[in-house]
Amino acid sequence: MITSGYGDIIREGLWTNNPGLVQLLGLCPLLAISGTVVNALGLGLATIATLLISNTLVSLLREHVRPEIRIPVYVLIIASAVTAIELVMNAWFHGLFLVLGIFIPLIVTNCAIIGRAEAFASRNSVPRAALDGLAMGVGFTGVLVAIGALREIVGQGSLLDNAHLLFGEWGRDLRIELFPQEHGFLLALLPPGAFLAMGLLIAVKNLIDAGLEARAAPSATTEPA
Repeated sequence: MITSGYGDIIREGLWTNNPGLVQLLGLCPLLAISGTVVNALGLGLATIATLLISNTLVSLLREHVRPEIRIPVYVLIIASAVTAIELVMNAWFHGLFLVLGIFIPLIVTNCAIIGRAEAFASRNSVPRAALDGLAMGVGFTGVLVAIGALREIVGQGSLLDNAHLLFGEWGRDLRIELFPQEHGFLLALLPPGAFLAMGLLIAVKNLIDAGLEARAAPSATTEPA
């Protein structure tokens, strides 16, 4: 059993082992649906719920599943969770459900989810597995929202466009217009814009990590007097 501390689990999910920036898993929905903040947040919340439910159930059942059939069982658990989430979104967030389309059921095939079930949830207790699912989901959602915000601002000069799809009618007042849409950069809303935004975020993370390592290096090599 892996004995990572709770702080380490949170740190890995949010930064050091972020599924979007480090593992580079689940890139298909991450790049395809992140045209706006609302779309990215909607898919991110669905992914968080899936990771939390699947990790918890896999950890609960890990002592009762034979190793030979563990992968099909994990996929069945994930598919059941995604189906329930899809039905909830169809009932309560129908507009957003229509916008996200096929990318909601495609959560089942997200390598980050089956990877966490196999690598962590199946080897740890329920609290640790649930926390890992939550941290990985929040980290993935953070990347989604950051890409969505960057593309929406550059592409159409707004932020939180169509927020009513997620927050209801009062969400229409959340829209922020930074500059006229006709002055936006269309490339940011197209698939190449998603790759550029993704590369920019990875570069920023690498710069931050390099700066932190450079700071830590002198203190690590200093010998006591």
